[in-house]
Amino acid sequence: MATSYRPHHSHRRKKNSNAGRLGLAGALAGAVGIAAVAAGIVILRPDAEPGAEPAKPASAGQGAPGAQGPSVPAPKAGPPVGFTTPEGYGYSLAAVKAGTDGQPLGATGAPPSGTTYAYADYVLTNSQRRPVLLDYPADLFLPKERVPPSTRERCMPQPGIPDDMCTLPNQSKITARVGGAKAPVDENGSTMIPAGASYVVRIATELPADADVSADDLRLYVWNARFTNDRKGIRLAFP
Repeated sequence: MATSYRPHHSHRRKKNSNAGRLGLAGALAGAVGIAAVAAGIVILRPDAEPGAEPAKPASAGQGAPGAQGPSVPAPKAGPPVGFTTPEGYGYSLAAVKAGTDGQPLGATGAPPSGTTYAYADYVLTNSQRRPVLLDYPADLFLPKERVPPSTRERCMPQPGIPDDMCTLPNQSKITARVGGAKAPVDENGSTMIPAGASYVVRIATELPADADVSADDLRLYVWNARFTNDRKGIRLAFP
């Protein structure tokens, strides 16, 4: 996180003040200086990666602190897959299940007749011994033929994913903490996952799919170049 620095400007004072006032001013200046140094130590973390991009907080409704959900036992999941970002953040992902629901993320408007919303759950784990940025690497894909013609143009193909699959605008949210994991925390304006913490994340489409779409039609892939740079989507297999 870039931190602007504004130097203190000193101003010469006339020598008509008494020694007591000078002593008090000196003490206050010293206290301010110590506080500034302490603040610098907090902001300039020693583990910051040289040249790393500034960390960004999770956007509203995307699993920010306070949206951590209940503590649950580890769910049955497919084989975990590890990912590392250019900044050195490490994550492990394991798919849990997929399905359809009229309100997959809670109270929302009912989908139009003959349609539904698609969703998938996966376990997101901080695989490191230090906090890492809260991010959502997985994306939800479904067959183009299962998307209503009125919104099919919003269903985007992605590099490295089968041509007959596409992803609709979607939203991700932490729905539960696994095994009593601590909730994400705010660190200097960025939402961070504590060391070793695991969460159940639900990703759900914001636009409806055809009502006949099934769990077998849905896929979870990690394709963003931030997590995989070979232009090939990595599929997360369901159990």
